[in-house]
Amino acid sequence: MRWLFGNFGYKLLAAGVALLLWGVSHGTKPVERGFDVPTALQGVPESLVVTDQSTDAVNIRVKGSQAALRSLSVADIEYVVDLSGAKPGVTRHEVDAESVKLPRGAQIVSRSPSSIDFTLEPRGTKAVKVRADLAGEPAPGFVVAAVEVVPLRVRITGARREVLRLSEVVTETIDVAGADETLEREVRPLLAGPHVRFEDEGPIKVRVEVVPLESKGTEAERGAEEETG
Repeated sequence: MRWLFGNFGYKLLAAGVALLLWGVSHGTKPVERGFDVPTALQGVPESLVVTDQSTDAVNIRVKGSQAALRSLSVADIEYVVDLSGAKPGVTRHEVDAESVKLPRGAQIVSRSPSSIDFTLEPRGTKAVKVRADLAGEPAPGFVVAAVEVVPLRVRITGARREVLRLSEVVTETIDVAGADETLEREVRPLLAGPHVRFEDEGPIKVRVEVVPLESKGTEAERGAEEETG
């Protein structure tokens, strides 16, 4: 009987060792996973604007241990593209996936695409008028007498062809529905092109003068009298 239990103990120990070795071998066995790594641009010349690129991410297949790949997150990696010295037009960048920093024990086995095309256009800058966007009607018997915008003009910059098309920008909508007194709001101007931005991100102050209808009529009559007088 003692021999039986002793033999059983050896068998149990052998099974435990086998299970441990199986776990270690599977834990270190190389595996592969795919990741879409976002691109990050640097070195874009100040005189140019990137208006298009053939892809926003590079797909890489990474081989490594389960532990290494488990610690790998797309949020922690990016594919950096240096556009220093680029010229207007289309420029092609050959993808060098080896520049992506990976944890120890992981390596890249393939990448797609093999190249990325970027379209660059000359930059333009100019000042444009700001127009307040009003919605709704004041309360019955009231009208909008005047709208004051400060600053009246803002500077925009971006792809020259888009900048040249713009003569004004509008603000966020200001609701005057039911208003029976003057309104003052701080709003932001809205971009009118995908590759245009404001040089100054500050808010726009808008004063909407709301007066009784007869008041406006009296002021108009007074002005006419002054002109004829």
